[in-house]
Amino acid sequence: MSAATASPTGTVAIATRPARRLGTFARFVRQPVVMTAASFLVLLVLFAYLGPFVLPIDPATQTKDVLQGPSLGHWFGTDEFGRDIFARVLVGARASIEISLGAAAFAAVIGVLIGLVAGYVGGLLDGVFMRILDVVLALPEVVLALVIVAVLGNTTGNLILAIGIAFVPVFARVTRASVLGIRERDFVVASRAMGALSGDTMFRTILPNVVGPIIVQFIITAAIAVIASAGLGFLGLGPAAPTPSWGGMLQTAKSFIYQAPWYAAFPGIALILTVLCLDRIGDGLRSAMGLQSAGPREQGAGH
Repeated sequence: MSAATASPTGTVAIATRPARRLGTFARFVRQPVVMTAASFLVLLVLFAYLGPFVLPIDPATQTKDVLQGPSLGHWFGTDEFGRDIFARVLVGARASIEISLGAAAFAAVIGVLIGLVAGYVGGLLDGVFMRILDVVLALPEVVLALVIVAVLGNTTGNLILAIGIAFVPVFARVTRASVLGIRERDFVVASRAMGALSGDTMFRTILPNVVGPIIVQFIITAAIAVIASAGLGFLGLGPAAPTPSWGGMLQTAKSFIYQAPWYAAFPGIALILTVLCLDRIGDGLRSAMGLQSAGPREQGAGH
């Protein structure tokens, strides 16, 4: 047995893996639309976290300049309390980033663990896991998150938990489907034959070979989580005041849609661009990896 198949520890030692990763990266960066989307998100993160320290604008400061249009002093105009909308969009971006990435990370950790165990062990355990997850998956993500936030409260941690729980089944099914596709491959069988523990086989042999679809799903989930977070904010269940959120700003702005259309336009544009850019990056990464295109509810649906 060659080292290109499996190592004594059960870790896959495929000599071409670094070359494949470089090839994937090269294909990824050669996509202009994807790189434009990535550049926008990088700028958004920089502005969201560094903007408040660089720009002398306090998003909570109230002035007499209420509902003023965009100007040199207020790039995105002001709201009904004279607060700078640009500063509030930046702070809202920070909340959206933290909630969406936190929810995607929570769902990924729990879902990948469940999918890895279910796909590798199979049998009754697999059946029980999948039936439970089917029940959760049958509920719309926003509705499930709405119920959880209504019960637990709308702190940032609870929002991450609520949205993350809704996407655990998606990661579990994506991971399980990938595991089922390789668990009888030679390098996995060799790992077991050499006496590797089940944990070693799952985490050191199988997981590195199914991480591609998981990464793509993470990005897709982050995009959907941005929408879910904004939806909860629009319903009044977003981050608690005085923290601004894009959804909360849109909810308030609808009362001034004719008097101050810019009030809703700028947080709405920020929301749309963020989701579109994440979606483009997910598609670009999927294409670079040569993965089959599927929506978040279809990936790994077979069981």
